[in-house]
Amino acid sequence: MSEEQLPPSEEPVYSRKVLEMVTVANEYCMFLEKAESYTEGQLLNFLQKISPLIYLKGALLPEIEAEDEDATEHYVSEEQWESLFNILHFKFGGKDEFYYVDQLEKSHNDPVKGSLAECFTDIYQDLKDFLLLYQKPMKSYKENAVRECKRLFETRYGYKLSVVQQVVHSLQFPGPSDDFIF
Repeated sequence: MSEEQLPPSEEPVYSRKVLEMVTVANEYCMFLEKAESYTEGQLLNFLQKISPLIYLKGALLPEIEAEDEDATEHYVSEEQWESLFNILHFKFGGKDEFYYVDQLEKSHNDPVKGSLAECFTDIYQDLKDFLLLYQKPMKSYKENAVRECKRLFETRYGYKLSVVQQVVHSLQFPGPSDDFIF
């Protein structure tokens, strides 16, 4: 039986792993779209919990070949990105900036400055584009949405999640613990 003849429940674009990613990505995007109404503590609490879920669900996305690779679009405008960034930057205040060693930069081990607002807004952009493309009725759009989401997980937002998770953890649980020894 060819893929064209599979019932929707057996199509890779409708698999449990994809639908779970849709669910988690939707939860993330809906929350951040209301970021202005939350306190810094509420934002950090949510991000602490959802970031590992996004990472896990992104890592589990299946390989999907798109029949029509041109059936892809981007939706988050520069203005939308900047608006969300400014809200998050304001909410995080002095906690927004952090330093980390960029493991992708092989030429040096010097710390570079990062921004929670920038990272979480970039992740939002990737996931919102995924969601909006996935909602299109044609299967080719769904295939491209999943394929692009997996590619961006591997090349962009997966790495950002791994970096910001450490920062969020340290903000949620400040100070060293006398009980913990490396």
